[in-house]
Amino acid sequence: MKKTLKSLWPYLRIMLSVALLWLAVRNVDWLALTSANMEIEPVWLVLAVLSLTLAAMLAALRWGWLMRSVGLYRPWLDYVGLYFSAGLINQGLPSTIGGDSYRAIEGSRLLSTEAARLPDLSEELHQQIDVARAPPRLRLGFLTVAMDRGLGLLGNNLLGAVGLVSAGLIIAPWGRSLGWLVLLATLGGVGVASALLAFSPSRQLLARLLSRLGMPAAMSGLSAALGWPHALAQLAVSVLVHVLTVASLGLCMRAFGTAVPFEALMVGLPTLSLLMVLPISISGWGLRETTLTAILALWAVPPTVTVLGSVSYGLVTVLIYAPGAFLLIKRRSQGRSASSP
Repeated sequence: MKKTLKSLWPYLRIMLSVALLWLAVRNVDWLALTSANMEIEPVWLVLAVLSLTLAAMLAALRWGWLMRSVGLYRPWLDYVGLYFSAGLINQGLPSTIGGDSYRAIEGSRLLSTEAARLPDLSEELHQQIDVARAPPRLRLGFLTVAMDRGLGLLGNNLLGAVGLVSAGLIIAPWGRSLGWLVLLATLGGVGVASALLAFSPSRQLLARLLSRLGMPAAMSGLSAALGWPHALAQLAVSVLVHVLTVASLGLCMRAFGTAVPFEALMVGLPTLSLLMVLPISISGWGLRETTLTAILALWAVPPTVTVLGSVSYGLVTVLIYAPGAFLLIKRRSQGRSASSP
């Protein structure tokens, strides 16, 4: 039963995405849209592409920083290429390991000595991974991806909290209080983590634990992510990544003639990011449109603009990660050449 559900789950996610997208699209007043002769302003879409590209580049370099901190050295362009390839996989390419697992595996490979033993790309995307039994380099690769995701979540929560503090009363009487609670809890959690890494007994205890796990180099990665004063730089980069992402969504909606309040997007997109942790749609399609339509309606944003802007944002996301296909094609040819006599 478990195996059957696992094989059917990708198709169920597609069906859920289609159903959610239909729920959002049915709110579009197509007759009014046609009669209004709405014109798309392409310049805003171009700016959205640039903003989201810059956000992805910063996130890729942040991950590369973490990789180098644990001793997994590669050229900086390799980190960027792997990040974009992983992003493309997450957009819905057929794979059982996901984009994050792909960049962890590929990023932890040795640059030259393993080149002759590269598996085929199809095999790579559908392999079984047991992290507990994986070699230390691979475990470090997965750890850096987890730290990168964790820092992204911190930036997401901080931006969402600021949005609630700014405009939470529009949502509910307790909206602003919730914003302050999330803001203080996030900053407090980072402060506690930094203090534990600075406090000698707790640091030594953590170092012994990581050594038992065969990952003593992971201590440097944790220090680079949450140690003082690195945590300040990491939080700044994470918040900036999410600000650029939110700006990209706002620019997509601006392309359809509506300037959505930035604080509304600061609430809507971080909320959506948290919901997307649930694997119920393909790369957020459908879930993004229904969630944003419900939230932005509080700011009197027309559902038509929300759906069109959200779909455009989804297409922009696919577009910016499309260059990752070059690395995947290159990876496929390397695997074939390595397997040929």
